[in-house]
Amino acid sequence: MKLLTGNDLKTGFVTWWTGADWSLHIEDAADVGEHGEAILAAEEGARRVNAPYIIAGEATPEGPRPAHIKDRIRALGPTVRPDLTLKPADPNAGDWVI
Repeated sequence: MKLLTGNDLKTGFVTWWTGADWSLHIEDAADVGEHGEAILAAEEGARRVNAPYIIAGEATPEGPRPAHIKDRIRALGPTVRPDLTLKPADPNAGDWVI
């Protein structure tokens, strides 16, 4: 199974090709099979999605599942743990010049 994914142009959210359009839900993703490259080129050219690419996937009872752990984590969506966010720079730290 091959899945087409990219990022929404307006929000940056991960999107999945459904066979007719883009969805924010991996469960809606369709197998693009041998047509993946043609769909990718058309969608990227139409500017409906940013940086689309094809990944390996597998069919499960719950729906499509990315084969690689990196893509499975990406499919879950953004991390919302506040302890993992970037902290603002300390304005009192000054600039380093070498």
